[in-house]
Formats: sequence, C-alpha cells, structure tokens
Amino acid sequence: MPYNIAMVSDFFFPQPGGIESHIYQLSTKLIDQGHKVIVITHAYEGRTGVRYLTNGLKVYHVPFLVMFRSATFPTVFSFFPIFRNIVLREAIEIVHGHGTMSSFTHEAILHARTMGLRAVFTDHSLFGFADAGSILTNKLLKFTLSDVDHVICVSHTCKENTVLRASLDPLMVSVIPNAVVAENFRPLSHPGYTADGTAQALGQNNPIPQQVLGPNDTITIVVISRLFYNKGTDLLIAAIPRIIALHPNVRFIIAGSGPKAIDLEQMLERNVLQDRVEMLGPVRHEEVRDVMVRGHIYLHPSLTEAFGTVIVEAASCGLYVVCTQVGGIPEVLPAHMTVFAKPEEDDLVAATGKAIAALRANKVRTEKFHDQVKMMYSWYDVAQRTERVYDGISGALSEADFYGFDAANASSWSASRGRAGVQSFALIDRLKRYYGCGIWAGKLFCLCVVIDYLLFILLEFVAPRENIDISRNWPKKMVNGEKNGEKNGREPSREMRRDTT
Repeated sequence: MPYNIAMVSDFFFPQPGGIESHIYQLSTKLIDQGHKVIVITHAYEGRTGVRYLTNGLKVYHVPFLVMFRSATFPTVFSFFPIFRNIVLREAIEIVHGHGTMSSFTHEAILHARTMGLRAVFTDHSLFGFADAGSILTNKLLKFTLSDVDHVICVSHTCKENTVLRASLDPLMVSVIPNAVVAENFRPLSHPGYTADGTAQALGQNNPIPQQVLGPNDTITIVVISRLFYNKGTDLLIAAIPRIIALHPNVRFIIAGSGPKAIDLEQMLERNVLQDRVEMLGPVRHEEVRDVMVRGHIYLHPSLTEAFGTVIVEAASCGLYVVCTQVGGIPEVLPAHMTVFAKPEEDDLVAATGKAIAALRANKVRTEKFHDQVKMMYSWYDVAQRTERVYDGISGALSEADFYGFDAANASSWSASRGRAGVQSFALIDRLKRYYGCGIWAGKLFCLCVVIDYLLFILLEFVAPRENIDISRNWPKKMVNGEKNGEKNGREPSREMRRDTT
C-alpha cells in the first residue's frame, strides 16, 4: 500500500555527502514505487521555503540557525509548530529521520510520536563509548530510539554499534546498505563513453579495453573527502610526502573542504609539492565522477566509517581502492577491488605502494569493476527493503513475517515486549520507556515528553488542524505501461486514481 513519508535530516542537497545522496536517491525510488515523499531540512544559502526536485520530490527548507557541520541549533520544542504544520499539510503517515548528529532528526521523531505517527530512524555513523562527546551523543540516541518503531543501519558493523549505544533489541534493527547509480559513475574506457567522456553508441563490437600502465607512466591517486579529523586528513597529510618520495611517477588530486584544509596546504608548501598535488576544493556531487575518472587509485584514509559510499563510486569508475580497515568498510567491496590498511601512517603508505605495484604489473582488471559494482548495488533494491520496513511497522506484515521468528512464539513475544515494531502511542507507555533510560536522564526525558505533549495540545487549540490547508499531490506519471497507478500488484491510491481520470 502507498504511504505518505517525510524524510527529515539536517543533511541534504545542495551539500554533498553520503547521507544527502542516500535521502535523495531513496526518496526518488520510493516515489517511483507509488509513495508520496517529502524532505524536511534546514535552509541553505540561496535555498529557503519550498523547492521541487526531480520526480516531484518536494523539499521544505526551514530557516533555522546552523551551528556546526550543517547541523542546526538544538531547541527541542521550537521546531514543533513548523513541523506539525508541514506534517498536517502533507498528510504524513511515517516520519523517517536520518543521521545521529542531526538535531532535526531527533526533534522530528519526538514530535512525530507525540502526534501519533510512525517513526523510523536510519543511522549512518559509528561512535565510540569512552570520550565525553560520544557519551553525550549515545545518551541522546538512547532518548530518541526509546520510542521509535524501527531502526535501519547501513552496515552490520553499524548495527552492532547502534544496538550497543542505544541498548536496542537487535530484532528492531535492520541492515539496508547504501547504493550507487552505476550509470552516473562510468569509467572513460567503458562502452558508452569516448576518451573525452562524451557519449557514444553501445555495441558488441565495442569491448572494454584493458588499461596497461608502463613502468614510467604517471599514476594518479584521487582523494574526495570532507577534510575533517574523523575522515583521516591528518593521516593523509603524513602519508602524502612519503608516498611521493617512494614513487616518483605518482601525483595526487584532492577534492573536498573542511577545517583541515589549511593543514594540508601548509604541508604542501613545507614540502614544495604543489606540482605533484592538485587541490580542487569543494566539488558538487554531480562533478565527483569527472574527478574520479582522472585517476587510477582511490585513497580513503578514514578513521571511522559506517559504510563509505564514495569507495563504491570510485570502484564503479574503475579505480583501484586503497582504504583503511575500519567500521563497515570491509563489508562494502570484494577483496579483489581493494587493498586494506590499518589506520596507521606506515601501513597506509605500504598499502598504497602495493596498489601501485599491482597496477604497474597489470595484476588488477579495473576495467571490469563497473559492471561488477552495477550488479552489487541498486537503489531500487534499497527502496524495496525500506518499503518492507514500512509495511512491518504499519501492520501490513505479520510479526512472524517481519521479524523472522516462528509464528508459534508470537504470543510470548507480544506478551513480553509488545509488538516490537509498533510501539504504543499512549502517553503512559511512552513515559515508561523513557523512564528506563537512566536514574537522572530518565526523569529528564519524561519531563521533555510531557512538555512536548502539552505543547501539542496547545497547538491543537491555537491552530486547529481543520484550518490548515491540505497540499495537493504532485501528478503521478505513467511509466512502463502502468495503468491507473497499478504497479507490482499494488492498488492505486485515491490521488493516483484522480490524477489519471
């Protein structure tokens, strides 16, 4: 059945990044499946109010103060009036938040549960347990996920991390990886592109040529990343001079911006490497492919990573990937596409040297990577698996089908926990869940929920929902012989039937 879904996060286009791309691609594919999807994010420079993107995806840019790394200032309650207005205007049924560090995500899930809406959270990050920042972040995550219907993680490592951080039942967490639009990340040598990247006709007589590198040919190493500490920029700064000293015919192309950019530039000046390292600064997501196809190796020195979509994009472009063996990265690509290194300077230099030697000896068939990646990842598959989560929390799937346990155990499961994917909206039940979050934190969380509920009652009185105009849906298009919105056996919604009459 079709759903009305609101994707909520501080991180969205025009800012480039993995979360931003994930939200956009997932939303467009869900729209193709017949669902209504909107995105709620904060205002970016030049983008405020309501914008429409491809496929009728509506984006609400809310003008809130941005604090750090595109995250808004957390206010807990001030977002509620705007959020309620948007949700009622769009007749939203499911609120899907993305990103642990997004204030909008945490506040939206709290308000959604107060309004009696289903809520899903997708975690894209890994966090520790020892430092003060991680402890506070984990407690905030525990607050949000105590009253959420289901959690999605982008890798199995991410799932283990989230289950431990938020004390969740593993059955309430699904693993749905990121994906890549392989057609947008074709190598120059792939059929469909000429040497200058322009399109050409496909045909069986146009095979993929094997790239042959001589001993004196220049090898280009590409790095595309936000220049922050957790992305391994310090490790990169230490490794570049050593890699260049060991391999005279190697050059770097670095794209990205961040607070560590000044340290990187100072390293280049100190070692006089401006002619061997090209700094491009920030690039838009649609320009990433054009940067990648200029290289032979993609270097990813991240210190922590839940998935790493960029390395899938690099492999799709025909680059041999050198990456640190941290987080969920080992789950992303098969061994023949990658060279792993410990997150240490010496090991990263050695792994890069190993990749350079393999390319010069023609031991790696990078020209096959694109077609292999295309078979591994699909946003259509991600959308179908996410849709199944929506079916599970809405009751369209039985507990046994959704959670995978024997139907005979369903009664004992419900008696001990309640329906795991369908949390009760009753205020007393919500308070019980929050109260168990800690001796002091539990009481504070309960106070927040009570205030949020009272604010909801006040808004219902001050701004009655019957006075809020319902927004018209974007007209549905007919694709692949669809008739009256029928697709994959799904009945058309009322809006779809009206639009096609």
